[in-house]
Amino acid sequence: MVRLEFKRGLPGCLATGLLTLATTLWTFWGVGEMYYEGWWGACTNRLPYLVPMAICWAFAVLALTWPRLGGWIIIVMGGAFTVWRWIRQAQLGMLTLGWALGWFPISGIFVLVGILFLLDSRYRRQRLAAGWQPLAQWWRRNLRYLMVFVPSLITAIGVTAFFIPLISSRTDDHYRGASIIQGNGVTLIWAPAGPGWSAGVGPSQEAGELLPGTNLSWNEMAFYGVPPVGFGEKSEIQGRNATEDDMQATGLCRYLSADGTTLMTDPQDIWRMPTTAEIVRSLVRGGKNAGCRWDGQSSSADCEVQPNKDSPLWDPDASPIYYYSGEEYNVGSARYVPYTGGGLYGGVIGGQTKSGGNSRHGYRCVREPYLAKPPNPV
Repeated sequence: MVRLEFKRGLPGCLATGLLTLATTLWTFWGVGEMYYEGWWGACTNRLPYLVPMAICWAFAVLALTWPRLGGWIIIVMGGAFTVWRWIRQAQLGMLTLGWALGWFPISGIFVLVGILFLLDSRYRRQRLAAGWQPLAQWWRRNLRYLMVFVPSLITAIGVTAFFIPLISSRTDDHYRGASIIQGNGVTLIWAPAGPGWSAGVGPSQEAGELLPGTNLSWNEMAFYGVPPVGFGEKSEIQGRNATEDDMQATGLCRYLSADGTTLMTDPQDIWRMPTTAEIVRSLVRGGKNAGCRWDGQSSSADCEVQPNKDSPLWDPDASPIYYYSGEEYNVGSARYVPYTGGGLYGGVIGGQTKSGGNSRHGYRCVREPYLAKPPNPV
């Protein structure tokens, strides 16, 4: 009898444990990403990061209350999400066995969880038919709910406590003009708001002109000067990615006017894309140089103080949390640097596909300080 009860209860226990794992992982990811990359602009920018956690909670309520209904919903939605995610990764040319195995605990696992809940529904009906009654104590009767929700809530609280000091200490002087950032072996003037400094949001073109706040791919920046100068389809570059040489020869920054506010039709050769090391060495905290250095290979920098998304290097109220450099990561990707410098607080000094981009990957042109210095030196 004991063995039979154990057999009937095992699928539900396994399903609950796996759902707890998935829910906790999605909570960790969602809350962490909300603070790391979603903490800008209106509060509505942050809510999408909590959607996966909320969906897991909904799955838990449905499956623990109505195992048969919840099990089928989890199978269908979990399977559909997994297939979509695999297809997207394959389109990027990054679908590998290692990646698929790494994603299984937060995607494919839902199919297994759903199947286990279907078995749990069947065994639960058998137990009820045999005269089983719910336990009297509240906490024992609701133990599965507690197993799912308590770790998730503890994780959310812990991640919040970790990020709050970084978020609350950000500084913003609200100056979006050209700024000179000096120290740590680098002195550069960084472009003002406009075509030389992406805010990461907004349309890419209007009447063929780049608008302030545009989100561009690395290829679009590098091929700007390929005839016809500007954006759009260009037969000369169809089917290939840009190189560092392309960025230097026809890159957008080369066409930026002296004041950094206008893209010209002819090269001006005043502004350029910064190197990866220059971005790292210019990272700031509290409006001052953070003293970061990079060995040229690691995914994180070695900093005297933890960098932050502070002015004058960053716009704390804009979406980019990474800046592209003018260097390649590999044939298909370009290097970028996070505002944290990588490491414990999130992000890595890594690569983003050259042909695509998103609102979190911005850019900012630089020039040597051989002209009159702009205000707001650091």
